[in-house]
Amino acid sequence: MKARARMRDVAELAGVGTMTVSRVISGRVPVSDETRARVLAAIASLDYQPNEVARSLREARTRSIGIIVPNFYDSFFAWCAHAVSQVAQRQGYSVMVTTSSEDAAAEYREASLMVRRNVDGLVVIPAWFGASQLSRPEFAAVPMVTIDRPFDLQPMDSAFRGNVTVDNAEGARLGVEHLISHGHRRILYLSLSNDLFTLKVRHASYVQSMRKAGLSPECYFTCATQDSTLAVLKEAMADHSAPTAIFSSNNLVTQHALHALDTLKFSIPKDVALIGFDDLKMFDIFRPPVTVVRQPLEDLGRRAAEMLLEQLHSPPRREESIAEVRNIVLPVKLVVRRSCGCSD
Repeated sequence: MKARARMRDVAELAGVGTMTVSRVISGRVPVSDETRARVLAAIASLDYQPNEVARSLREARTRSIGIIVPNFYDSFFAWCAHAVSQVAQRQGYSVMVTTSSEDAAAEYREASLMVRRNVDGLVVIPAWFGASQLSRPEFAAVPMVTIDRPFDLQPMDSAFRGNVTVDNAEGARLGVEHLISHGHRRILYLSLSNDLFTLKVRHASYVQSMRKAGLSPECYFTCATQDSTLAVLKEAMADHSAPTAIFSSNNLVTQHALHALDTLKFSIPKDVALIGFDDLKMFDIFRPPVTVVRQPLEDLGRRAAEMLLEQLHSPPRREESIAEVRNIVLPVKLVVRRSCGCSD
């Protein structure tokens, strides 16, 4: 049985790259008549059948966009998705929203389904686990913007790539230096991992701020659950020179830390001060209210949507154009409440 022809077979026969084959199939990026003719001839000769994702790219725009986030139970992702939807809908676009469950394979499946349904572009908060497949040829001509976790540009990309994030380094610096200003010298850094881009940047900034002050960093990257965080703090707080402050890397870890400190009967901020990266409504209600580094969640989603829609309304790109990459970094704010030791 004859093997089914692949895009790379067409590219080899036509004497072009797979990116050019993708451009001819999509019809979204101008290609010279001579090149188009060679590619089409190769497609006919090999009886190449583009997959459904590639075929869908040939259709007219549908004034719809897709949003893929890791989950909905983390309010960070939900707020971002809501803000993207609000902007898109005001511009007359319908919106499809789904989740990847932090799995790159699921993210690829969902993105493929969306492109199959002819979305004009994608806004993605990339999955944590697994290698991203959004750089595969079938997505090369799909405008895409990421939030929070930057997209790695691939040589084959011809469509727009953008990213909107916050100044994670500045946020961590603000939090750590505020604790240092209160006289704290042993400040723990709690995180659920050190794999994600955002968490790596926050950790590096924490380390830099501590060393700048002549202090020793003390980091734990196993605080993904209440039980693991409880175990970490039970051990750390039992030390004869127990830490007097904690800086947590995101809202999930902050919640775990609050639970653990309550379970261990430590008073905040009397026994240990706390500052977390990310804000939640519950942090203002909690007693004492939690000092946080606040990210502009609605602005993250709004700017991502505006960036994508701006590209969708731009003229088609020239054949020889490489992908344009645009990055927007938004400021963060230290919201001082009482968990750090400050009074109202």
